[in-house]
Amino acid sequence: MEKLMRIERLLLIGHIGSMAFGLAGLLLVLPHPEFIAHLPPIGQVAFQWSMAGGGVAYMLLGFAAVAVYAFRTLGLLPTLGFLIPALGISVSAELLGTSTGFPFGYYRYLSGLGYKIAGLVPFTIPLSWFYLGFCSYLLVRAGLRHSNLPRLGQELTAIAVGATLLMSWDFVLDPAMSQTTMPFWVWDVPGAFFGMPYQNFAGWFCTGAIFMTVATIIWRVNKVEIPEADFSLPLAMYLGNFGFAMVMSIGAHIYPPIFLGFLLGVAPALYFYRRAGEDSRSTAVSRLKSVIEQDKADLAAIK
Repeated sequence: MEKLMRIERLLLIGHIGSMAFGLAGLLLVLPHPEFIAHLPPIGQVAFQWSMAGGGVAYMLLGFAAVAVYAFRTLGLLPTLGFLIPALGISVSAELLGTSTGFPFGYYRYLSGLGYKIAGLVPFTIPLSWFYLGFCSYLLVRAGLRHSNLPRLGQELTAIAVGATLLMSWDFVLDPAMSQTTMPFWVWDVPGAFFGMPYQNFAGWFCTGAIFMTVATIIWRVNKVEIPEADFSLPLAMYLGNFGFAMVMSIGAHIYPPIFLGFLLGVAPALYFYRRAGEDSRSTAVSRLKSVIEQDKADLAAIK
């Protein structure tokens, strides 16, 4: 398990590092073509490669980090029980959206995010739905696992709040990524929310809620329990990707979505993470007390 922990940490570091590298390229280098022109030939080739594959790299690293973490903490079947619905439902929604405009609105992907499934949706997009969706859902489930809510109440709350966390990330990401110097997708019919249609948010919430519901049913049938674990990686993944989107929005001078994202995304994520940590400490203390009491009882019996 320690080896898996080291691997997931390295993947997380690579994921965050590649996002930082991408931000530098998009916000500092691309707006200043004179800088690129003065690079030596090898530097220009490296920059072209980074722009062509940087988006793919950070999504692959994020996917791998969360997949390893999920496998280590939950096991193979629970991981697949979330992974398969997340990938299948999200790519179906994206293919439907880019073909018909439902459920997100009329948009299309440009280059920079890898091979496109059916020529429409980059294969990396469903990967990001999985790793951000899993982190959003797990943080809420972990924060509620020792609450007074019944099991069904915990599950429904995790679906609703988890889908909201996922949607809140898009509040900040979508306006900037579609309006940057090198956009990754464009809206053919722009909307009222900084170029995005309000329909997009409903599509994000519903898509996330649907695959989280399917995963919840699979976990319930297989009696999956949320473990007493360290939930720092899901939080770091959520905050890291939110930070990436926030810096992109600041670079595009788009500020209101950031505050909305903090209110509906970052604040709840921190709250449930703190709740999860407090519950883990309380459980550990309770177990320690039980062990001490049992030892006292054993000593008394010996005497």
